[in-house]
Amino acid sequence: MSKVNYTGGQILTDATPGMKKKHFALSTMVFFIYCACAGGAFGIESMISSSGPGLTLLLLVLIPILWAMPIGLYCSELSNLVPVDAGPYVWSKMAFGEFWGFSMGFWMGLANFLTGPAYVVLAVDYIGMYVPLTPVTAFLLKAVFILVFMIINLRGLEEVSIASTIFCIIILIAFAAVTVVGLIHWENDPFTPFMVEGDNAFSSWGTGLAIGVWMYCGYVAISFLGGEVENPQIIPKGMKIAIVIITASYILPTLAGIVSVGPWNEWGVSLDYSSVLSVNIAPWAGALFMIAAVIAQCSIFNALITSASRSFIPMGQDNLVPKFLSKLSPNRRVPVIPIVLVAVVNMILVNLNFEILVTILSPVLFVLYVGLAFAYVKIRKEYPVEKRGNLYYVKSKLAPLYICGGPLIIGVISFFVNGTEYFLLGFIAILAAVVFYPICKWIYGGLYKKDPENNPINPKTKLAVGDIERFGFFFLLFGAVCLIGSFFLVWYEGGWGPAYYLDMYGSGIMSNFWLMIDIARWSGGIMLVLGIVFLIVGKKCDPIPKD
Repeated sequence: MSKVNYTGGQILTDATPGMKKKHFALSTMVFFIYCACAGGAFGIESMISSSGPGLTLLLLVLIPILWAMPIGLYCSELSNLVPVDAGPYVWSKMAFGEFWGFSMGFWMGLANFLTGPAYVVLAVDYIGMYVPLTPVTAFLLKAVFILVFMIINLRGLEEVSIASTIFCIIILIAFAAVTVVGLIHWENDPFTPFMVEGDNAFSSWGTGLAIGVWMYCGYVAISFLGGEVENPQIIPKGMKIAIVIITASYILPTLAGIVSVGPWNEWGVSLDYSSVLSVNIAPWAGALFMIAAVIAQCSIFNALITSASRSFIPMGQDNLVPKFLSKLSPNRRVPVIPIVLVAVVNMILVNLNFEILVTILSPVLFVLYVGLAFAYVKIRKEYPVEKRGNLYYVKSKLAPLYICGGPLIIGVISFFVNGTEYFLLGFIAILAAVVFYPICKWIYGGLYKKDPENNPINPKTKLAVGDIERFGFFFLLFGAVCLIGSFFLVWYEGGWGPAYYLDMYGSGIMSNFWLMIDIARWSGGIMLVLGIVFLIVGKKCDPIPKD
């Protein structure tokens, strides 16, 4: 990478030529972020019974401070400096080069493509609670959902934002009703017990943190539209308001539910937010709330199609994925083929047991969000805020410490307490990046094909100069994580893990806790050895160029 000569203002303002831009009102931006990141408090119910009511409320306050706000801040600042679609790829490429940019873009695109079916299935499941559905009827209903939101996205960002606004208002009204009704019927102490007692006391922190972090994910969604936002200065304002609204829409209904409907350990089992209305008003009120639950899943799915379809646009322009992933329609200037591709993938996955694919992406997202925080620090150093003029940036010298520190603490803990099987399986998606990068580089040419002078390749490996050494750092980093995690998990789950996994899975690798630990240790050791070998070879034959 060549030395940056930054003189001020925005950069890469036309990274995707011809992309149609939309002027966002503040309310529209807030509603889009809300739909992309939250779509209601659904999912917190199981957090209450797993962690305890008091701990749940505490985590819902702490996680946005240490996780959501730092992510929102770096997305806001980088979206103003570098207003591009597929921000995670572009920002990581700017900070750490082509390989790490590809890895971040690949992980984010994979997550966007594979998590959508979960929301379609949930929406149909909610309907199935009140209307009997045969397997054929359920699939047809899922197909209708997918096709409707595919069409909305094909029409353009204007239609997507209108749908997000309508969905958001309905969801907020529904949870406001739960809050008011629940608080009026206050009967229980929300902090008794504070947390699950007994053998599961410590694990309740891990379970609650894992669920809570997932609930506060998604704030990078707006970065996939950066090249289409005509007024990116609205992003930080919308982000801050959205985070406050999301936090309030999690805490207040949860508090109202805990104090009005019990017992607390039945939440996520036989009780949910609709129970507050069913118990305290009438069954029809709970049924109406379930309509909002369906709408909530639709809101997230709608925003997810938007993000997923833009995930690979800059990567296609940089010759790292097929070119058709970056093609725009001539009239509406939207990525038609990616939108249709997302719909097709979702249509297939809603029929399969894809839950494990979605779950193993959680560790990948932790890695990605933490990695983007470090990319933010590197970019802030190379593009000094003093030169940015009136562009938005976090006006504090401690900003890098806060924005890196919070996600690092939460991300590392969440990675390790997500469960041994998901910790181990998460490395499949992580390691896939180092497999697909050279394949895509060899087939499509990468940045060398686009600008050979500034992106030279090693004539022997046909990869970017320095990639062997970068692979070394990659294997050292994740080998250490895998090895350290194996020892942590023995301490964290060793007392109850063997019985739990045997009971949960019955047979196979995931039923054997100690076998999974052995696999993690051997894998970590092998990656460390590979890391050392690649570093030695890279230092000698393919060193990373100095600026």
